Amino acid sequence: MAVYNELRLEQQLCDAVIRVDNVEFHVHKIILCNCSSYFKELFTHWSTPDSRDFDIPNVTADMMKLIIDFAYTDSVLVTQDNVQELFVAADQFNVMGIVKVCCSFLEGQLSPQNCIGIWWFTGFHYTPETNHKAFLFMLNHFEEIAATSEEFLLLSAGDLVKIIEKDQLNVKQEETVFEAVLRWIAHENEERREYIPLLLSNIRLALMNPDYLKDCVRNNDLAKASKKCRLMLDRTMKAVLHQQSGLVRPRLPPAILFAVGGWSGGSPTNAIEAYDVRADLWVDVTNNEEAPRAYHGLVFLNSSVYCVGGFDSVALFSSVHRFDLDTHSWHEVSQMHMSRCYVSVTVLDGCIYAMGGYDGHERLRTAERYQPAINQWTLIATMHEQRSDASCTTLHGKVYICGGFTGNECLSSAECYDPETDQWTLIASMGNRRSGIGVITYADHIFAVGGFSGTSRLQTAEKYNPHTDTWDDVPSMLSPRSNFGIAVLDDCLFVVGGFNGLSTTHDVECFDAKTGEWSAVCDMAITRSALSCCVVYGLTNLAEYAARHPSPQLSTGEDDDVE
Repeated sequence: MAVYNELRLEQQLCDAVIRVDNVEFHVHKIILCNCSSYFKELFTHWSTPDSRDFDIPNVTADMMKLIIDFAYTDSVLVTQDNVQELFVAADQFNVMGIVKVCCSFLEGQLSPQNCIGIWWFTGFHYTPETNHKAFLFMLNHFEEIAATSEEFLLLSAGDLVKIIEKDQLNVKQEETVFEAVLRWIAHENEERREYIPLLLSNIRLALMNPDYLKDCVRNNDLAKASKKCRLMLDRTMKAVLHQQSGLVRPRLPPAILFAVGGWSGGSPTNAIEAYDVRADLWVDVTNNEEAPRAYHGLVFLNSSVYCVGGFDSVALFSSVHRFDLDTHSWHEVSQMHMSRCYVSVTVLDGCIYAMGGYDGHERLRTAERYQPAINQWTLIATMHEQRSDASCTTLHGKVYICGGFTGNECLSSAECYDPETDQWTLIASMGNRRSGIGVITYADHIFAVGGFSGTSRLQTAEKYNPHTDTWDDVPSMLSPRSNFGIAVLDDCLFVVGGFNGLSTTHDVECFDAKTGEWSAVCDMAITRSALSCCVVYGLTNLAEYAARHPSPQLSTGEDDDVE
């Protein structure tokens, strides 16, 4: 292609001239045919073989230059300024290579301020994959879009219904949807007020706080002026007051918390429970293909959950199993270099890191990294400390591991790994010795929660600031626990199950950094410690792991007269 492009630039062996706005482009027909079905038809069916000059309408010379350059170089510079015009021109001339590049660019540019415009644009020009991604972005960022986007105010009533009716709409409180609808109506109040029954019927009214429903929704002037709305709200209030569960299904959560395996009832379990934060319910999604295991590691990567190492009460594992969330099936992948029970695992830059643990003989200092693309584990630099029953996380491109047990003592020390230098560096020690600890990145800090001090189970927590290399106390959990699951979901830190010093537990609580408070959430179905947790997201079949609420939304009263 470099030769053809050189010949084109020197106008040698060219057999066609493309003319746009009096600008001439000397080209080779065969090259343009290769990248565009439009030009193939133009040169082979819409003209005679000896035709040489072609006037092309409805495109600018700048866009034609980019198209011709792409035909010869297979590359094109897409910018915010030219993407829409270039997309339209490429679509017009069926240059699918450029269309694909423009779609990738638009997907990378999605933001709360432009996603609705991109949704409209890609819908009009029928690029369904990018259109769907823009729509999902709108659903996932609805709260910010509804509060700040000027494009939101320009939605049609039909488009607004398409958004707010979806189970996938990501809102923590249904009140947010109602207030978004009011903002949309207020933009053109006289023209839009007639849509209030239609819009209200697509809001999950029964999920609202009863006081808000009574004081803010029923007393809203628009709602009071509509007979349909009054009937709808009366039915909802009666149902709420009588605590009729299942009146309306919750929205689907943007992500699901998985709790896998652990020690339950005196032996390891293969139980898998999935927590739906919108419904505040745990769902049993156990897959009996997987053997029971405890003291393992769990991570989410590339739409799969990986279960690393662990113990089944007889053997200590070096094996790693991958759970395909699309097919609900387990597959064994390459095993680690050594067995690791009480292992610490995390994900950084598309790789899984497994550190420390116990191999049946000694507590380990070794660490290794798994690359899914080549299905291979590679040993990395050895840690400063032997660490089993530690916990780890990632922040700012580094791996952090804290606490653990050496075989002789519980540790307060912590260290971080830099993959660029393949070196471990000791950082400031925690304020407490913690084995069976939970470590997670949250609110731009590293949180170290609970654990066993060597004498008692802890309910205290602390957080590390990597900029100052210091630890600070944070509010204590409601209950002490060690060997529990930990994850961040819906902007809160969750701790799941564990051992409280007397027994394994099924209780779950979460910490909200904004309020500085811990609160209890729905318990798991079974008590277990030595489990592991991770958060899964971005799944096309997320509903298969969420709580099921089949009841439909309230009727809008179609048989009633509209006032």
